[in-house]
Amino acid sequence: MQLLLVHGLGRTPLSLFGLAAFLRARGHHTRFFGYSSTFENVPRILRRLKRVLRDLAGRGAPIGLVGHSLGGLFLRTALPGVPAVRVHHLVTLGTPAAPSHAARLAWCWLPPFRVFARDCARFLMNPGTFANLGVPACPFTAVAGTSGPRGRFAPFGSELNDGLVSVAEARGTGPEPLTVPALHTVIMDAPAARAAVARAFGLGKL
Repeated sequence: MQLLLVHGLGRTPLSLFGLAAFLRARGHHTRFFGYSSTFENVPRILRRLKRVLRDLAGRGAPIGLVGHSLGGLFLRTALPGVPAVRVHHLVTLGTPAAPSHAARLAWCWLPPFRVFARDCARFLMNPGTFANLGVPACPFTAVAGTSGPRGRFAPFGSELNDGLVSVAEARGTGPEPLTVPALHTVIMDAPAARAAVARAFGLGKL
């Protein structure tokens, strides 16, 4: 099956190479979508992503989609604009489905974050981004990590989280996410997360 992988904020397709190799070993074909939060605004990124999805839709076969963090949010936002695409399954890894608390903290307290994240950070913090997100029409699995710090002085208090996204944020108003013991930055390489992705796509050929 053809799979499209989309990386998270501040990362590159390189961050998904390990997951891609894991999926190729199971008979899938992988393709990456890359973007720059520093040099592109969100409308431009979404336009390019929709073009890629339309190209994949033109091939007629079902496709699989995997998005890490902001990449998953981009996929969820873009998909309704490409009704022709046949999605076998969408998997998001550490993707918020509610305004990002970590992004708000970084925007307030880490000025360099504003420089490199720019419009993408505003997209993550804006309630309007999530207001009409809805539950994807295709088969969908949200994976959330639980290895982040918890406690009185932790950013999420006692809530389960992956260090940057809480399980509650990954849920939003949608279905309960699948939780795995992983940190946000490396959730795509966690064995339990990879197993979830493998289950979603099964064998490489349909």
